[in-house]
Amino acid sequence: MLTITVLYDNVAHDPRLQTDWGFACLVEGLEQPLLFDTGGKGDILLRNMRALGLDPHAVSTVFLSHFHGDHTGGLATFLAENPDVTVYLPQSFPENIKDTVRQAGATLMEVSGPATIVARAHTTGELGTRIREQALVLETPIGLVVITGCAHPGIAKLVRQAQTTVGGDVALALGGFHLRDANATQIATVSAELQALGVQRIAPSHCTGEDARRALAAAFGANYLESGTGHVFVIATGE
Repeated sequence: MLTITVLYDNVAHDPRLQTDWGFACLVEGLEQPLLFDTGGKGDILLRNMRALGLDPHAVSTVFLSHFHGDHTGGLATFLAENPDVTVYLPQSFPENIKDTVRQAGATLMEVSGPATIVARAHTTGELGTRIREQALVLETPIGLVVITGCAHPGIAKLVRQAQTTVGGDVALALGGFHLRDANATQIATVSAELQALGVQRIAPSHCTGEDARRALAAAFGANYLESGTGHVFVIATGE
């Protein structure tokens, strides 16, 4: 069973957890637990993990989507708690973040092009121009799952790259879609692009924005899934 637990988000879900601007989620059911992004504040990340009964020391891999502080701000605190991890980050990351990984004693892996992280988990490689970003692609029994931090290069572009990198239909795209400042026409265009790419379900949160989330919910209907801090996606059953 593959599960994805949202640990850090500005969209509320579980009242036991603290919300804050940023994003992080934990992927379990691979060869080793994988932490996707670290949110903006490490104390909130760790507190939310413990409130959910999740052990930070069980994490073996950290995957950072892009360098913005609301996705990497919790890194140093997390590594102080558990430095025995391999951190995958885009090659274009600032040196100070790379130094944080090295100084903690963690293993640094710099990503440029598409690559396999562990069995059934892949990176699209870094995409974009001014803001370089990688997305995580999971192979599951129901199709590909694409997890994005903010989707600065464009959510449709990242999904397309995931299909090119790994192959197959996209069962679910989740995370930040970076539509908070988009107008209605731009949101409709993105929605149409995702549907044209055959994306079956979406679970946008974080920087997607309330207007975009409402519009996407209307467009995808029952295939729109709510997300937020503490939400758990059980991928084996499509829930």
